[in-house]
Amino acid sequence: MPILVARLVQALRARVHGWRAALAVGLFVFGSSWLAMWLAEPASNGITEPQNYWWWFLVTGSTVGYGDFFPETAAGHVVGGYVIVGGIAALTILFTELASHIQSVKGKRMKGVVALDIADHIVILGYEAGRTERIVQELLVEDRVGEIVLCTWEDTPEHPMPEQDRVLFVRGDLRDVEVLKRACVDRAATVVIDARDDNEALALAVAVDHLHPEVHMVAALRDMNRSAHLRYVSPTVHCVQWHMPNLLTEEALDPGITEVYADLMSSSGRGNTYSVRLPEPLSGLEFGSCQQRFGRDFGATVIAVRQDGSMTVSPRWDAPLRSGAVLYYLAGARIDEKRLTSSAR
Repeated sequence: MPILVARLVQALRARVHGWRAALAVGLFVFGSSWLAMWLAEPASNGITEPQNYWWWFLVTGSTVGYGDFFPETAAGHVVGGYVIVGGIAALTILFTELASHIQSVKGKRMKGVVALDIADHIVILGYEAGRTERIVQELLVEDRVGEIVLCTWEDTPEHPMPEQDRVLFVRGDLRDVEVLKRACVDRAATVVIDARDDNEALALAVAVDHLHPEVHMVAALRDMNRSAHLRYVSPTVHCVQWHMPNLLTEEALDPGITEVYADLMSSSGRGNTYSVRLPEPLSGLEFGSCQQRFGRDFGATVIAVRQDGSMTVSPRWDAPLRSGAVLYYLAGARIDEKRLTSSAR
């Protein structure tokens, strides 16, 4: 019988691949051994009963052998040996094919050719060694960020950040809709375009907008004058300066924040940052009370305080303000110091 099993295994491996070969061998050994055991063992031995035999077959074929059921006759022992050989053969094929399948899937994932199945994630289109790693690290600092899909061109042969469990990898022509679908761009929450040049950024924006017009799209540009061209594609796209990659992560995490920065840095903006020395009558006041005064009387927001030789952005509400402290605030116009002093009295 072992010789028959060996020849069966060889024939199946030649014609049937994968788990089907292991299943075929297992079913053949199970059926033939059950019949042989039924013929070999006396009726008093419960091993041949259906509810018992599958259990005995499983523990014997895997060489565990609990001993709760066992053959009593010499012929039954021969059948038991046959089950052991057949079980080992089936399990060997099964585990070999399973290991091969796992290795194959892992290799495909490392090469970025596997289609993903995720949603509400961040997609980064483009890769530049060092720069992209920094962008990813800044994104992953936020606990609310789930999975990130890094999409690169074909010249990146394997996953450049395999140690990051939350970073998945897709490789191909980033202008190809099928490649973008493999990265699930059509179900993404945010797409960050970090292209090799501005022309490429425009082409990628067109492809992304075609696939997912509602996605939050952020694009890095060398020439910010090209932002008008990208807004022809999508009026909601947010363009940031390529040389400031931190703005990419901030805009990806907090949509619209770059518009706030632009307004604050523009002389024609609706709000600007100013500073004023704390009036003596307000000395000893808690920061929260000072904030309320600025908001109520001047429509301003205090964002930072410099005192005792150090700067504190967004101080604690109960932090005391001492004489000589410098307040930095956002307002539509500079607050006249005389008005500030008079309001404090």
